[in-house]
Amino acid sequence: MTSAGGPPSRGAVLITVDSLRADALGPHTPTLRGLARRGTAFETAIAGGNWTPFSFPDLLGARPVFADASTPGPATDPTLAEALSAAGVRTAGVNAGNGFLTPHYGYDRGFDEFESFLDGARTPVGRFLTTHPTVNGWVQYLGWPLGSAAARLRGRERRHAVDTSHLHALEREALGSVESFAADDDDRPFFLWIHYMDAHTPYVPAPRHVRAVTDGEVGSLQALLGHLRAGLGRVVDEDTLRTLRALYDAAVRQIDESVGRVLEELESAGLREETTVILAGDHGEEFLEHGHLAHYPKLYDELVRVPFVVDHPGAPARREGAAVPLRDVPPTVCDALGVEPPSAFAGESLLPTVVDAEPPERAPVTSLAVRGESVTSQPIPRRLGDGTPLVAARTRRWSYLRGPDGDVRVFDREADPGETDPLDPAAVPEGTRADLRAAADDRLALLAGGAAAADGSRGGAGEAPDAIERRLEALGYR
Repeated sequence: MTSAGGPPSRGAVLITVDSLRADALGPHTPTLRGLARRGTAFETAIAGGNWTPFSFPDLLGARPVFADASTPGPATDPTLAEALSAAGVRTAGVNAGNGFLTPHYGYDRGFDEFESFLDGARTPVGRFLTTHPTVNGWVQYLGWPLGSAAARLRGRERRHAVDTSHLHALEREALGSVESFAADDDDRPFFLWIHYMDAHTPYVPAPRHVRAVTDGEVGSLQALLGHLRAGLGRVVDEDTLRTLRALYDAAVRQIDESVGRVLEELESAGLREETTVILAGDHGEEFLEHGHLAHYPKLYDELVRVPFVVDHPGAPARREGAAVPLRDVPPTVCDALGVEPPSAFAGESLLPTVVDAEPPERAPVTSLAVRGESVTSQPIPRRLGDGTPLVAARTRRWSYLRGPDGDVRVFDREADPGETDPLDPAAVPEGTRADLRAAADDRLALLAGGAAAADGSRGGAGEAPDAIERRLEALGYR
C-alpha cells in the first residue's frame, strides 16, 4: 500500500524535458497541458540548479549536487533506479544525448536497460554535424525531399524533416520499453525514465512546428537568421528574440507530439490507467529577462521554476501552489510503486498531496549555481572548485538570492513576478526572512562535504570521453 492509502501503481513513467520553463506549456502543447489538467500540477516547483548537472542529482540521485563529491552526478547513496531495482521493479532509462546524463557521470546506476545515444559518428563530416546541431538541422531540412523520396522507396515513413535531438531513436526506445513491460507475464512493476533534449539550445525543431506556433509568420529564412545572429554573438533585437522564442516554443511542441505517442502506446498496451506519469523540466531557460540567453549560472525564476505534474491513477485533478523541490520526485515515484524510499533520500513523497490534498509542508526550497569570473565565462564551471557558489531560497511568494560576493537580493514575486525590483530584506516578514536565510546557509554548508571529497570517489571524476565532450560542445558547453 502507498503512504497515501491507495494501492500501488503497476508502473511509473518519469518524463523530463531539458530547459523547460514554467510558462512553456500553452496552446501549442495540448498533450502536456492535458496531463497537467488531469493530474496535480505543482505551480512552484523549483529545480536544484540552473542546468542539468546541478538539477539531476535531485531528480534521479535523490540528494543535492555536491552532497558528497566535488564533481556533479548522483551521490554514492542509492539512486532512484537502484532503490526500485532492489525492490524488484523493472527499470529502463532513455536519455536523448545529454552528455551529463551518461554512465560516465553514474546515471546508468540501477537501470536494467539504459541508452544515452552518444553520437557514434565515425567520419569527420559526421563528427562536425554532431557538434554543430544548427548546421546539422539545416542540412537535414534542405535534404528532406530527397530523403523522404528514398524512404518511400524503402516502404518507410519519415515523420520529421529535422531531427538533431535523437527524438526518433528516443521514441523508438521508449515505445519498445512500454511494449516489453506490457508483455511481462509476471506483471512486474516497471519504471521508465525518458529525457527529451529538443527544447535545449540551439532550438532546431521541424519547420512545420515553427509554422504552427507562429501561424506561418516565422519562416525558414527568419529562423536561420535568428540562429545566425544569436550564434555569432550579435546583439539580439526584439525581432530576433521573438524568433528565438518561437523556435523554442516549436521545439516544445515537437516534444508534446512525441509524449502524446508514448501515452498512446501506454493506452494501447492497457497500462495507462495503472501507471503514474510524472512530467518535470530539469531547469528553465532565459530569453533576456536578466540580460542573457539560455541558462547561464543565475537563479532567477525563469531558470529554476519548472513545470511539474504528477498524474496518479484514481487521484483527482488539482493545482498546488506551495513551493516544492524536484528532489521530491524520487520518493514520490517510490511511493507510487509501493516501494519504501531509502532513508538517504533528501526529499519527501508528494503522493499525500496528490491523492488526499495534504498541503506539502516544506522549508524554503533551495537552488545552487557556480559562477566563474563572469556569468558567461567559458568553460562554464562544472566542478565545485571551478568558481564561486551562489544560492537561492524560495517560498511560494518570496525569492532570496545570495550572490557569489555574498550580496543578498530579495524579491516579492506576487508584486514583482519578473524579479526585477529587489527589496530591502527588512521588507520580508521577520520569520520568513529567517527561514530563507537559514535555508540558504544550510545549502551552502552542505557543500563542505563535496569540497572535502576526493574527485575519484564516484562517477564524473576525470576527463570525460571524447564522445561525451563532443556532445557537450554541441550543447554549448566547453
